[in-house]
Amino acid sequence: MDVTFYGVRGSTPCAGDSTARYGGNTACVVVTEPGHDTILLDLGTGLRYFGRSCPPDEPLRAHALVTHLHWDHVQGLPFCPPLLRSGSTLSVYGPAHDGVAFAEAFDRLMRPPFFPVRAHDLQSEIRFTTLCGRSSRQIAGAEVTAAHVPHTDTTLGYRIERNGVSVAYVSDHQQPLDDPQHVEPAVLELCRDVDLLIHDAQYTEAEFVGKSHWGHCTVEYAVHVAAEAGARRLALFHHDPEHDDEVLDLLGLAAAEEGRRRGISEVVCAYEGLRVSLEAPRAPAAAASARPATAAAARA
Repeated sequence: MDVTFYGVRGSTPCAGDSTARYGGNTACVVVTEPGHDTILLDLGTGLRYFGRSCPPDEPLRAHALVTHLHWDHVQGLPFCPPLLRSGSTLSVYGPAHDGVAFAEAFDRLMRPPFFPVRAHDLQSEIRFTTLCGRSSRQIAGAEVTAAHVPHTDTTLGYRIERNGVSVAYVSDHQQPLDDPQHVEPAVLELCRDVDLLIHDAQYTEAEFVGKSHWGHCTVEYAVHVAAEAGARRLALFHHDPEHDDEVLDLLGLAAAEEGRRRGISEVVCAYEGLRVSLEAPRAPAAAASARPATAAAARA
């Protein structure tokens, strides 16, 4: 299973020399594996660059897991080239909001006068499905689990499991105000023992003081969640648009050191173009050598 990052920013896109190494596009992560449809995690502006990487003469068959309807997580949809051609299909999953089904809520966002076309005006076939609370279903040959994550509006996190490999995606996560060590049980369960956790890491501790109700968390809290859940790898995500490459370098180094102290094998600052290849662990070779008669019989 390959996990590729096409957009790693939160809140708003940002561009310029100071953000060139990590990239300035908003949330879009793509999960691919031969023989299975593509799974998209959010539809931010990074989706355009994913679309540009697709073969221009082949239709796209994909499934999108949308965390919530804030602009930075959905505004890439009408700019993805394969979705502007007939023959492509996209199944989009996301939460209801204040009793409004996901499809209707999305339609309220992407329509005139806010945008000149609606999702059903695109030439591809796009279907919307509402996910309610904690739920699991089979999508593209994977077991996909959704659960509520604390944020400013109704928001889901996702866990993807296929062929012995697991990825959790918690893009926006409100850090608790009263107990900085607390992690919601639903979030912990979503992230439990995953091979890769992609987690909100928007603020420094100093920034969080003035933005504590903005629905996000610190880099330190992201490491804490990963350690508490037993995640093997952590990708820091949803970078603040004010954090340039040099700032992210420093935050990543400090987070990696803290991660090692807490038993996380790898902590990285996600950047556009990063690809993480995950494989199911193989059985230890010692198991075969401990039973030579059985091993010999198997070879025969």
